Amino acid sequence: MMDIAILERLNAGSTEDRLHALAQEKEAAQFPVINPRYINNHIHTWYSFSPYSPTAAVYAARNEGLCTAGIIDHDSIAGAREFIEAGKILDLPVTIGIETRVSMAGTPFENRRTNNPDQAGVSYMVLHAVPHHRIDRVQAYFEPLRAHRNDRNRRMVEAINQLTGAGLDFERDVVPLSRAGEGGSITERHLMQALSRKVKPGLSMLEEYDHIGQLKKDFVPKIFIDATDECPDIREYIDFCRDVNGILAYPYLGDVTVSVTGDKKAQKFEDDYLDELMQVLYDLGIRAITYMPTRNTDQQLTRLRALCDKYGMMQISGEDINSPRQSFVIEKMKEDRFSNLIDSTWELIKHEREG
Repeated sequence: MMDIAILERLNAGSTEDRLHALAQEKEAAQFPVINPRYINNHIHTWYSFSPYSPTAAVYAARNEGLCTAGIIDHDSIAGAREFIEAGKILDLPVTIGIETRVSMAGTPFENRRTNNPDQAGVSYMVLHAVPHHRIDRVQAYFEPLRAHRNDRNRRMVEAINQLTGAGLDFERDVVPLSRAGEGGSITERHLMQALSRKVKPGLSMLEEYDHIGQLKKDFVPKIFIDATDECPDIREYIDFCRDVNGILAYPYLGDVTVSVTGDKKAQKFEDDYLDELMQVLYDLGIRAITYMPTRNTDQQLTRLRALCDKYGMMQISGEDINSPRQSFVIEKMKEDRFSNLIDSTWELIKHEREG
């Protein structure tokens, strides 16, 4: 975990203040030698849910020896420019993107679970390598979707109060925990953070994040309301992603037996019909798959990678970072068999820079 004092400096004030603090920290830092095999294209920041500002996330990535870093937030790309500037300060190449949930209505999966633990018929999708001159357009696209999500968030806060009597108020207790005023999103984890602070005040940051993870696994299913208006139709979203010239990827989850991050229960996802799903994704025009090598079995990875080869899918790797206990390093990247994921990372960076 990053030194708390450094984290506080890199999380403080305005974007300009944070970048200035980063330049100062660079002079004093004793960073490890960069490892050319260490990449991570799926780092969340506080513009969705994370202990890290974009500046702090870049510092943490460099402090663990990563050779590149990628920002991915839910329904928001508000942190992208800060992330890019922080990368320049530390001479760390970066890539930017956004994650959202899409409706699978009108496909064979409109009533089946894919990679979403909370809801069947809705899939997570990641738009990687957004060209820098398209950031504002992508952010604008998601503005009404964030508003719809907050309508649902308010209803889930009401459900929390009915179950617990916590007396949470969305505007008072939840919104201030987010960066919604700067274009960030509010997620279920924010709701759990507000609840945690009500029922267990005074926890340290690590203790609070542990409690949030437990609540997400055990309590969110009790109050979860299906997402509807905030989820674009998959075909519409594919067209939008093509129009902004990003690289749209389906994030493979795979059946979970033991959750690496501790916030997912044992659950079946897309493995029973993965072959069919890959065909549907290909027919829809999706040409990339992103996956998390550390979180899947060798059997799952071998099968998925073979299907990617069959359909000519670009393979992208990133393991989502949203807790202070997590390492930014993907240990599996030390294995030669995953060298293609390093190559694809540099392809992402090249693609978004060329626009």
